[in-house]
Amino acid sequence: MAKKKIQKTNAIRLVEQKKIAYLEHEYAWSENDLGAEHVAEQVAIEPARIFKTLVAVGNKTGPVVAVIPSDHELDLKKMAKVSGNKKVEMLHLRDLETTTGYIRGGCSPIGMKKLFPTFVDASAKNFERIAISAGKRGLQMEIAPDAILELTRGQFAELTD
Repeated sequence: MAKKKIQKTNAIRLVEQKKIAYLEHEYAWSENDLGAEHVAEQVAIEPARIFKTLVAVGNKTGPVVAVIPSDHELDLKKMAKVSGNKKVEMLHLRDLETTTGYIRGGCSPIGMKKLFPTFVDASAKNFERIAISAGKRGLQMEIAPDAILELTRGQFAELTD
């Protein structure tokens, strides 16, 4: 039986266009359970390698993107400092899709509408590959942290406590 073809997202198109190695993982998602444990269980990746993408707004830069371990909280003071802002606050959920092109639970740091300043938590350097959203709910991609930096013009930073 032929494998079901996965709909290409902006993130996947960009990764393939740059010929960067990645793995796709599809999983059943639920609005009530977008947590990493649920994802890890279904795609057989240890939770420590699952990272979430958060979008904040800086008082000087506007939107900034953080890629952090899914079991951690973003430290807004650290994010402000590394992004050159005095203050950052989380982007309101209602503005996520119009700002990034992605929805909650399917936000990838790769392939957003614009190239925003992007920061990947330094802990990602501990892994050969991390799992991030591939641009839609129910789809993760495993990719090298350095490839994320390359595709987003991002940098590593300490973003959590």
